[in-house]
Amino acid sequence: MGSERMEMRKRQMSTAQETPGSAQAQSNMGNRGSNACCFCWCCCCSCSCLTVRNQDEERARRTSHELQAEGIPNCEESPAPTLEEVNAWAQSFDKLMLTPAGRNAFREFLRTEFSEENMLFWMACEELKQESSKSVIEEKARLIYEDYISILSPKEVSLDSRVREVINRNMLEPSQHTFDDAQLQIYTLMHRDSYPRFMNSAIYKDLLQSLSEKSIEA
Repeated sequence: MGSERMEMRKRQMSTAQETPGSAQAQSNMGNRGSNACCFCWCCCCSCSCLTVRNQDEERARRTSHELQAEGIPNCEESPAPTLEEVNAWAQSFDKLMLTPAGRNAFREFLRTEFSEENMLFWMACEELKQESSKSVIEEKARLIYEDYISILSPKEVSLDSRVREVINRNMLEPSQHTFDDAQLQIYTLMHRDSYPRFMNSAIYKDLLQSLSEKSIEA
């Protein structure tokens, strides 16, 4: 009997010693499980937040672009083109670009190809050349750079690295001719790439046909 009591006491003492360790282990496992869940949740939350933030930024960019587009006048003020003028547009790109009516028609076509920024940039450079005030020149040059040269702008025009380097140097002391090289490159791009398609477009053909019919009726 005495030996049995001693054996039972030893078992109880052994169990009492193991219990705190076991509880601590379970606590640690619980903490690890909790941390793991927390870590997992944070990762999911982070990914989700990044997705939402990217979507918000994209919407903001689109909204900004739409607001800017709304602020752009649809066309220059000009009288309606004559049949002779419209026929002359087919002779050369220079003749098309010389008249406000020609630029308006061409700009309407560029809008359908999502490249209207090329004409807007060219026109902004022409306006810059008319300025004489140093402060106005600096301000307009800055706006042109932000609107059409910056890679962050939705209206960025396509320029090669050489021309961009020239612009960056010129922006240290802006002048009426800061964007001359870039303007020429965009003019050449429109001439070579967009002008032939414009001449075969419904916009040009419909205008030409309408003026021809009016001429016959007269």
